[in-house]
Amino acid sequence: MTQSHSDDRLILALDVPDALSGLNLANKIGDAVSFYKIGLGMLTGGGLALANELKAEHGKRIFLDMKLFDIGATVEAAVRGLAQFDLDFLTVHGDPHVVRAAKQGAAGSNMKILGVTILTSLDRADLDDALIRDGAIPDLVAERAGRAFDAGADGVIASPNEAALIRALPESAGRLIVTPGVRPAGADKGDQKRVATPAAAIAAGADHIVVGRPIWQADDPRAAAQAILAELS
Repeated sequence: MTQSHSDDRLILALDVPDALSGLNLANKIGDAVSFYKIGLGMLTGGGLALANELKAEHGKRIFLDMKLFDIGATVEAAVRGLAQFDLDFLTVHGDPHVVRAAKQGAAGSNMKILGVTILTSLDRADLDDALIRDGAIPDLVAERAGRAFDAGADGVIASPNEAALIRALPESAGRLIVTPGVRPAGADKGDQKRVATPAAAIAAGADHIVVGRPIWQADDPRAAAQAILAELS
């Protein structure tokens, strides 16, 4: 197994259709990236198999982005099943009952449970449609993050705009903040509504940034990843 030693603050979102595309991309990027995110979009395209291959054969760290939400017993069973693959991060919704169940399911493994606060593609109008109570998004995100930490979350997912607010919470000490919605300067925002540059996200308190399209849609994905890492250092 070849262990990659690149800066693991950058997590590359493999939002490609299937495992073969994901493996081809990882091979193109080589040792420039050591941490990969595999999400629901690739689940039916061999995502779990790819996660295992990147971990076992290529020494990569893996963030499984499933955003689980269900009754406690079901979440616990699902997480227990996923924990056997020795992956690094798993997302669940940040609701306290979900986080507590996920932590029980992950017991005995090294897999860290990250709570989703409010999806980075949502704005206040979306929250109104979903009957989420009134309040500014940054305040709600910080409050949800605090409750997720209290329920045992190892970290939270939040947009770069809220990272500093979360980092200021006493409960955030020793916990991870992972920020999607990161776009290199000049990149297209895509469907994200709350974004920042890689360096700004880290400066605001994020431990890891998640970048997808700006790397994998680039003509030279390896160079695009290296440019972001250069910005971080």
